Amino acid sequence: MYVVESKGGAIVCMLLALLFLGTWPALITLLERRGRLPQHTYLDYTITNLLAAVIIALTFGEIGDSTVERPNFFTQLSQDNWSSVLFAMAGGVVLSLGNLSTQYAWAFVGLSVVEVISSSMTVVIGTTLNYFLDGKINKAEILFPGVGCFLVAVCLASAVHSSNAADYKAKLSSWPIDNETGKGTVLPSASEEAVLKDRENGGGPISKAKAGTATFLIELEKRRSIKVFGKSMFIGLTLTFFAGVCFSLFSPAFNLATNDQWHTLKQGVPKLVVYTAFFYFSVSCFVTALVLNISFLYHPALGVSKSSFKAYLKDWNGRGWAFLAGFLCGFGNGLQFMGGQAAGYAAADAVQALPLVSTFWGVVLFGEYRRSSRRTYILLFSMLFMFIAAVGILMASSGHRK
Repeated sequence: MYVVESKGGAIVCMLLALLFLGTWPALITLLERRGRLPQHTYLDYTITNLLAAVIIALTFGEIGDSTVERPNFFTQLSQDNWSSVLFAMAGGVVLSLGNLSTQYAWAFVGLSVVEVISSSMTVVIGTTLNYFLDGKINKAEILFPGVGCFLVAVCLASAVHSSNAADYKAKLSSWPIDNETGKGTVLPSASEEAVLKDRENGGGPISKAKAGTATFLIELEKRRSIKVFGKSMFIGLTLTFFAGVCFSLFSPAFNLATNDQWHTLKQGVPKLVVYTAFFYFSVSCFVTALVLNISFLYHPALGVSKSSFKAYLKDWNGRGWAFLAGFLCGFGNGLQFMGGQAAGYAAADAVQALPLVSTFWGVVLFGEYRRSSRRTYILLFSMLFMFIAAVGILMASSGHRK
């Protein structure tokens, strides 16, 4: 079994996890904006998310000889370690619930703000729990100032959301639109035809309107699968904070699964290795997502169109991107846990600076914050600066697990 033991190796794992975990939400958002149903996308995503865990277990988990203290993946499957397995599976359940919530929240309040709030909550709550679970191996005098930076970032994110929402309202006020229903908008006929043509061709980019304009926002509303006009932003923020609570708990649960701080294992039974724990973690994540999304096919939430399992199987439009998102999330989580097992899960929560990556994709792919006010730009850059400071500080707090 391959084990990351050096601080340098742990930091490399964290940086790769940061890139992967910041990119997959952008792919999911891209598909929603192209009109693909979130139920279809999430079912595809969860398949490859599980497959990534299987690949990691069969490669890193089987490299080298199996020892009593560090058994290989297949060896550990037959051991009496169900108390730790249940912790791992509990972590998978809350992660799945959090990911499912953010998929809808992204449509209401934007990719950047959702990631900032949920990630900051994860760090403030989850990192504190991991610090004590890890036996305080991280440097508290460095770690908690980093947590403070995340807390400031979440306050700035709320301000960014408020300012950007005001900018949107000002842009849309120039159009004859009923803000309660989103109906009555007068669009140029060429734009209407472009939207329909793009949808027929598989949902290409909106080409007739410049990003950030009122026309762009209205055309986007026409094509996306989750309609947001006329709905309260409070829905999106509620989903975001719920996701933040879920994300705060999955890493401590995984920590308990691999290190058995509560001494639930029988004497002589080795602790779960990170690859075995991640396999069980991903299985429970898969089952939870499968049950909920099949239910949402027939009983959709938040006004999303009804579908069926048969329609899902036939929907290949964007399936490749959804599969890629699942792989990125799966390998990102695996790398985070590999780094956390070596340097402490509190330090590994530095990957929660993923909004740095998500915001980049939000601006490049979706035109977020284009033509916004000066106040919004100042708040946005301040938020990102706090995240850059936070990720550096948390990585600097890395310890070494004995």
